Amino acid sequence: MAELINRPAYLEQLIQNRDVDLVKIVTGIRRCGKSSLLDLFHQYLSDDGVAESNIIHMNLESLRYRNLSDYLTFYDYVSVRIPKTGKTYLIFDELQAVEHWEKAIESFRLDFNVDIYITGSNAYLLSTEFSTLLSGRYVEIRMLPLSFKEFLTFYEFEPSVTVEKKFQWYLQFGGMPILREYKFNEARSNQALEGIYSTVVLRDILQRNNQADQAMLQKIMLFLCSNIGSITSPNSIGNVLSQKGDIHIGRGKNVAGKTVDKYISLLRSAFIFYSVGRYDVKGKQLLKTLGKNYIVDMGFRNMLLGYRDADRGHIIENIVFLELMRRDYRVYIGKVGATEVDFVADKPNDKLYIQVTESMQSPETRERELRPLRMIPDNYEKIVLSMDRSYINSYDGIKSLYLIDWLLS
Repeated sequence: MAELINRPAYLEQLIQNRDVDLVKIVTGIRRCGKSSLLDLFHQYLSDDGVAESNIIHMNLESLRYRNLSDYLTFYDYVSVRIPKTGKTYLIFDELQAVEHWEKAIESFRLDFNVDIYITGSNAYLLSTEFSTLLSGRYVEIRMLPLSFKEFLTFYEFEPSVTVEKKFQWYLQFGGMPILREYKFNEARSNQALEGIYSTVVLRDILQRNNQADQAMLQKIMLFLCSNIGSITSPNSIGNVLSQKGDIHIGRGKNVAGKTVDKYISLLRSAFIFYSVGRYDVKGKQLLKTLGKNYIVDMGFRNMLLGYRDADRGHIIENIVFLELMRRDYRVYIGKVGATEVDFVADKPNDKLYIQVTESMQSPETRERELRPLRMIPDNYEKIVLSMDRSYINSYDGIKSLYLIDWLLS
């Protein structure tokens, strides 16, 4: 087995949920490290004195389990292997390969003294049948590609490489763990990302939605990649694509919008994109219209569009969004009167307002970024993140932070 690279933040979440009577479901895009996380957890259990006979660990994409394609054969196979004494840890990887797997999982919970951990690459794992069956009885651990902090420990750098240069590489290559093997070779890295991307599109999306059109999915994907951090609606995307002749609209006015909406939700269910809604800060309510879409990893975007430095503002905004998700915030786009705040980040007992900008040097930009924050009437923390290493670290109580410092904090 390849050497396992620790992802302490995720391992810690599994450890905190150990022996809690909930099914632990690790979700995330293919190849972001879910299987390795389960291997790490297996290792942790062994080191903690759990006997190997009390750990049943199966990757259901392996051909040795090819006959376990439905829940009954799966249940029978596992049941006879569960020891009569002590607690048994059931670790199932790529469980979507078993039809109606959720029935077997629920039955293990009821029939045996077990603690269950599962992964899968798409939201079908959390689809309606499943949530109904296990409602309130599972905890979802959402795994993302490497954060910048993890990226720094994951790769080996020459001592002379500055943190700015490392960040530049992170913006360009993204955080998919597999790329470590290519040591920043652009052609090889793009090939690897293309392979993952095709698998996600072909297996996690098109195989399960046979009405979906691959060319259309690709066009919408490229549109979202080009418009990261821009406020869009399915209708507005539909209009742009139909003007270009990419979507042919029948008689119904809203067909394009509905089509686009369907495809965006397919991209979300494969964890390639995240959609963020808008929140009216003064009226304290979620708005139904217009949101933004962020991609799970910059490497995919750069593989599809080519890396352009001109987009840095939007790229760093995307990186901040992912970081807030990693830090367990619920994230919204803030609307304050007629202006926007890039992010309202919410936790049960904490709230942050964040603006992200390439630079605060020019007075116009500074004013534009600070104004919405000044208009917010409450006392929660307000921050502007930029690529300036500035000696000014506060404007009337609004913190100004160097983005890299914030990512590493």
